[in-house]
Amino acid sequence: MNEMNGQIRQSLAAFIMSAAFVCTSCEPSNPQPPAPVSAPVVPAPELYGTCEPGDGGSGKTYMGREIAEVMGHFGVGWLERSEREREERTDLLVDAMKLKSTDAVADIGAGSGYFTFRIAPHVGEGVVYATDIQPEMLDIIRERSLEENALNVMPILGTIEHCGLEANSVDVVLFVDAYHEFSHPREMMRSIVTALKSDGRVILVEFRAEDPGVLIKERHKMTQAQARLEMEAVGLEFVENNSVLPQQHILVFRKAAASATRQ
Repeated sequence: MNEMNGQIRQSLAAFIMSAAFVCTSCEPSNPQPPAPVSAPVVPAPELYGTCEPGDGGSGKTYMGREIAEVMGHFGVGWLERSEREREERTDLLVDAMKLKSTDAVADIGAGSGYFTFRIAPHVGEGVVYATDIQPEMLDIIRERSLEENALNVMPILGTIEHCGLEANSVDVVLFVDAYHEFSHPREMMRSIVTALKSDGRVILVEFRAEDPGVLIKERHKMTQAQARLEMEAVGLEFVENNSVLPQQHILVFRKAAASATRQ
């Protein structure tokens, strides 16, 4: 009996192995189509990159432009040089801003306050926010505002990524030879667009890179085309290029309708 039971067990095991072999080697009765192959994901072009530093450059790029080195507070003497008004016609720039007495103006990268204190008398019922990321520059502005009794000047400490201004708080934003040095221009400009009122303007002043007669280091100049590329990328609309200055663009942008709606 035991011998017979052993033979039965061996026959059953052989049948199971045979069935398993047939099951795994045969084609399925209802084959499924192969899973679709997804198209490769192409990453968006990098906004920031690196390069071999050029003359006056930082080695960091943004939208194809090498960001310039930052001029620190030790450069105050150059900002406040006596011949600056004659060379750059800074008096014409303030007139070209077309300010109203009630405007809230942000002087971004104000430095020693060269333009802050030229703008302040034009907005006697408004305010000038002098913003900078260097506390040493703001100390200079505070001292000078007391000396000149400029009660509508308000120093603001920003960061490399944020202007330090509240949303919907300013009518006009001014950059004078500062934007090209921002280490995080995309983030900074987004914070500025947020700070602009719905009808706010950005006035970007940069030495003309298109003009070989402008004897400034290349990394410290900008073309109109590059400036428009970067401003429009954050939701600003180009208005005009005022060519009244001898060496610099006065590029005016306004807050695009879509940007204003999102606020």
